[in-house]
Amino acid sequence: MALMGLTQILGFGTTLYLPAVLARPIAADTGWSLGSVVAGLSGALLIAGFASPRTGRWIDEYGGRPVLAAASVVLAAGLALMGLAPNLPVYYLAWAMLGLGMALGTYDAAFATLARLYGLQARTAMSGLTLLGGLASTACWPVMAALEAALGWRLTCFALAAAHLFIALPIHLFGVPKEPRRTPAPARGGAETGAAHPAAATKLFVLVAAMLTTHYAVMSTISVHVLDILGRLGIAAAAALAIGMVFGPAQVAGRLVELGVLRRVHPTWSARGALLVCLAGIAMLLFAAPGLAFVAMALFGAGNGVLTILRGTLPLKLFGAEGYGTRQGALALPILAAQAVAPLLVAILIDAAGVRATLGLLCVLLLLAFAASLRLPARD
Repeated sequence: MALMGLTQILGFGTTLYLPAVLARPIAADTGWSLGSVVAGLSGALLIAGFASPRTGRWIDEYGGRPVLAAASVVLAAGLALMGLAPNLPVYYLAWAMLGLGMALGTYDAAFATLARLYGLQARTAMSGLTLLGGLASTACWPVMAALEAALGWRLTCFALAAAHLFIALPIHLFGVPKEPRRTPAPARGGAETGAAHPAAATKLFVLVAAMLTTHYAVMSTISVHVLDILGRLGIAAAAALAIGMVFGPAQVAGRLVELGVLRRVHPTWSARGALLVCLAGIAMLLFAAPGLAFVAMALFGAGNGVLTILRGTLPLKLFGAEGYGTRQGALALPILAAQAVAPLLVAILIDAAGVRATLGLLCVLLLLAFAASLRLPARD
């Protein structure tokens, strides 16, 4: 699990967190607009979403080892192509490859691998994996910044590609146990849900998907727009940056709580509590005081940290390990699509309706997610 956590750090650091460091150098060197450069990530998230259902089926059938190994190769190829990109179409093709690599190798694929290896006992392993994965930005941003300053963005992309080939690929090939091929069974409701009937299981799955997708739409919005939101609320730039930096450590703190205190609590109860904590954080931002904003961001980050784990453990608890990869892949499609689209729509909303109306809408969305959580089973 610790080795897989290292590859998750590398996977997220060289995809989701890459534009934070390299977008401006790429734009400055090529003359492409910053918006065009950053748009590559949105496209990659959409591709990852559409590729995730098939990825989950592959893991159910073949196990995680070959799929995760393929992810390392695809991510390396995408980064190498990005380093060579002479124009925007080739640059976007590189991001398309990175999106496929994300589907093959980040959280949902890793969760499916752990569920296939450990069955219903995978919750602790999933919690530990996300705890390590939460260090991706902390570990990768300074490394990428140092590489870019010394080598330029193109050679940095080549160096990151080499890391996937010489670090992640051997870990996936030799550190993930090989499993026999299985004929995937249809995904069904687990015994704990009382949802053995296909229609009941489908309804339950839709509720889980709606709850998590709504939360991730809010999370991605805050991640992208937090500094702009804080600035429009009248908080000085230096204070806004310090407040924004609370999010990462708070996520790790939330995951530590889930790994320690909450690991014996039914995941549905953890989800309800985490959503209320996130809601409290967004609501506190409406008061626009710097001191409260620090607390608000800490609350939102901690709640999101717990929900990141529950993205893997809640479906495992409710539906069981059989067909987990297929189900997790289907769940990833709306989540990743929301992460790609929501920040773009909210940028328009902030300009049209103002930041307070936008925060109010985010609170409503979290209330709807909490309402969905109330319909989920919460007993062992």
